Amino acid sequence: MKKEPFSEMYVNGKVRKAYAVLSEWYNTCDPDELTQKQKEAETLFRRIGITFAVYGQGQDAERLIPFDMMPRVFLESEWRLLERGVKQRARALNTFLWDVYNRREILRAGIIPKHLVLQNEAYEPAVVGIEPARNVYSHIVGVDIVRTGLKDFYVLEDNCRTPSGVSYMLENREIMMRMWPDLFKQTRIQPVEDYARLLRHTLESVAPAKCEGEPTLAVLTPGAFNSAYYEHSFLADQMSVELVEGQDLFVDGDFVYMRTTRGPRRVDVIYRRIDDAFLDPLCFKPESMLGVPGLMNVYRSGGVQICSAPGAGVADDKAIYTYVPEMIRFYLGEEPILKNVDTWRCSESDDLAYVLEHLPELVVKEVHGSGGYGMLVGPASTKKQIADYAERIKQNPGNYIAQPTLALSTSPTFVEQQLAPRHVDLRPYCLVGDKIELCPGGLTRVALTEGSLVVNSSQGGGVKDTWVLAD
Repeated sequence: MKKEPFSEMYVNGKVRKAYAVLSEWYNTCDPDELTQKQKEAETLFRRIGITFAVYGQGQDAERLIPFDMMPRVFLESEWRLLERGVKQRARALNTFLWDVYNRREILRAGIIPKHLVLQNEAYEPAVVGIEPARNVYSHIVGVDIVRTGLKDFYVLEDNCRTPSGVSYMLENREIMMRMWPDLFKQTRIQPVEDYARLLRHTLESVAPAKCEGEPTLAVLTPGAFNSAYYEHSFLADQMSVELVEGQDLFVDGDFVYMRTTRGPRRVDVIYRRIDDAFLDPLCFKPESMLGVPGLMNVYRSGGVQICSAPGAGVADDKAIYTYVPEMIRFYLGEEPILKNVDTWRCSESDDLAYVLEHLPELVVKEVHGSGGYGMLVGPASTKKQIADYAERIKQNPGNYIAQPTLALSTSPTFVEQQLAPRHVDLRPYCLVGDKIELCPGGLTRVALTEGSLVVNSSQGGGVKDTWVLAD
């Protein structure tokens, strides 16, 4: 008998404490008014310009991200558990990154196979021996979490390079407060508005040793055609720092400078939102027009800090993900607070045999994949799709991992003038600098299609505000 997914609003038919105020408020609302408010929210999103691009879909690739006005709610006690678990994970992942680019103790101990790290396409030999400020490699860690029970939380994956979506977290809250100010007055919701200040402090706290005085920060973007460009410009504006493209920066001697109307200005910390391969054509892809020639030499000599560090992506590879619990034990001497999802590595013959035999039951992902692209959701796939995917796995088993199809929790979602359960996940954003901080909330993504488990916006998912109720 199929187990019903955990409802975040109801337990045994009764409204949970976390949703008590929200449920009472909803029951007093007119459905027509709610529908009108939903349209107002969409209009605000469009006016502000909160869109994202879906690659490979022709002329209509620019889309408005669907917004659901029914927030997801956590009690503070629930949030404290998540906060401790995410911070623990961020500490372990950053220690792992320092280790594999320096001493390689975890590899020598045989805890993680050397080939998984040293032959990983996200591992950057150019970074070996470089010790960034405070030994922090991943300054913004986005951890994707799903819930399956009252106290059961699982990490689906880690995002250590440039986790996106934080602008949606902030704009979701802003729009909710505009539409329902009275609801916020009667509910003690922890604020998320401080994120930009915390991010700026984090970036300033890792300024390089050669920095003189107050650090100059810049957000490096690939440009307006990037899917997350809105977020790049939004964060630069919120932090009151310059948004720059590669052509706006140049290297002179031991430093990086920004072209301004008042002449060159030295840049100390670059919050980069472009991939490693495009950062510096003298070090990585020579044909790159997006990066800054000579940037890595300045980084290597301590003249600039790049956040997150080149090479940080090896920590969010989905094959490496399976070893994070062991990292926590090895580096921190602690037991993991948040559990991993059971995962089969197709690079291992026994796991491969199991996965091929049970494909209709599993979710299979590419180890370097993101955004929901390139994955197979077995229970939602046709026999032909499963057969075709099996051939892809056989051709390159090491490129895939598989996980069971979890019964993700459901959150009440406003669909066709009524509330309906829809599956959700959560991405909190952990900032790592002179201290580790977590904004009380995060990005809740929701699968708007009934029964769907795929929450990615690129695959039709939406977003909703995330509330943490103060005790």
